[in-house]
Amino acid sequence: MNFTLLQAAPAAGGGGMSQIIMLVLIIVVFYFFMIRPQMKKQKEAKKFQAEIKKGDKIVTIGGIIGKISEVHDNAYTIEVEGGNKLKIVKSAISMENSAALNKEA
Repeated sequence: MNFTLLQAAPAAGGGGMSQIIMLVLIIVVFYFFMIRPQMKKQKEAKKFQAEIKKGDKIVTIGGIIGKISEVHDNAYTIEVEGGNKLKIVKSAISMENSAALNKEA
């Protein structure tokens, strides 16, 4: 009689741990390349918006260029070309475009 022995496949003893380590590494990489830079950018934007004072030239997110004429709690009144005044919220100011506008001047 010929008997063939069935051999069991080796157990994957550590496969679960390696998956957990890979998941943790992916989360760490995601944090340092995506979340942390975004938080830093938001912090700089809030600081920029808080430091704006009367007489500063700004650009809004919508592309409106103006000069700060009044400062309110959560808004600014800006004067645009032609002497017209607009009231905008602080979050509508573009930090990058305003910095570029002030470098030109």
